[in-house]
Amino acid sequence: MIEFKNVSKWYGSFQVLNNCSTSVNKGEVVVVCGPSGSGKSTLIKTANALEPFQEGEIWVNGVSVGARDTNLPKLRAQIGMVFQHFELFPHLSVMRNLTLAQVKVLGRKEAEAQRRGRELLERVGLSAHVDKFPGQLSGGQQQRVAIARALAMDPVAMLFDEPTSALDPEMVNEVLDVMVDLASEGMTMMVVTHEMGFARKVADRVVFMDEGAIVEDCPKEEFFGNPEGRSERAKQFLSKILSHS
Repeated sequence: MIEFKNVSKWYGSFQVLNNCSTSVNKGEVVVVCGPSGSGKSTLIKTANALEPFQEGEIWVNGVSVGARDTNLPKLRAQIGMVFQHFELFPHLSVMRNLTLAQVKVLGRKEAEAQRRGRELLERVGLSAHVDKFPGQLSGGQQQRVAIARALAMDPVAMLFDEPTSALDPEMVNEVLDVMVDLASEGMTMMVVTHEMGFARKVADRVVFMDEGAIVEDCPKEEFFGNPEGRSERAKQFLSKILSHS
C-alpha cells in the first residue's frame, strides 16, 4: 500500500531523512515514534509529497510519488491527512469544511457531499455541531472534524501527524477513540504519535526513528515486550515514555 525505499531528504546541507525504508500494508496500522526532531513528521509527509525528497522511491497504491508525471492532487485525494493543528478553514462551517473538497476535487453533487458529511459527523460524535464554525469548537472537536473531513474523500490510507499533541489532556481520548475505531474497521494508517498506550493497543508495527534514520521497525509485541533487546536510543526513549504512562 505505502512503500518507502531508501528515502533521503535534505534541508540545505542538513539531512533530515537518511536512507529510510519501510512499508505499510493494506489494513495495517504503523506507529512512527522517536524523539523530537528525529524526522517522523517529515517521513510521513513525503508519502503524499507535502514534503519533497531528493533520493529514493515512495510508492502509494502502485503510484510512484516522486515520478514527474504523477498527478499529485489525485494522489493526495486518496490519502487522508490529519495534522497536529487541525488545519480547518476558520471562516467555513463544519459542514462546509467537509463538503468543499468533495465537490471541488471528487466532483460530487452538493447534496451527496452533505449526506456523506452528516454521516461522518455522526460517526465522530459531532452531529449537533454541523452549522458551527471551528472557533466555536474545542480542540478535540476540531480534530474530530478534521478526521471526518479526511474520511469524506474515501481515502485508501490515512496519515496522522501527532494528532493529539496540541490537545489538552482531557481531549486526547476522544480523538484516539475515533482512531481506534478506524483501525478496528481495517483502515490503513500511518501514525506519528507519542501516545504509546495507543501504539500498544492498536499498532501492528512500530517504526522508531532517530536523527533522520529508521532505527527500529518491528511488531509492537517485540518493541514493547523486549525493551532490553532494542537499540540504545530506543531503550532510552522507552524508559522515558513508559515511566510517564
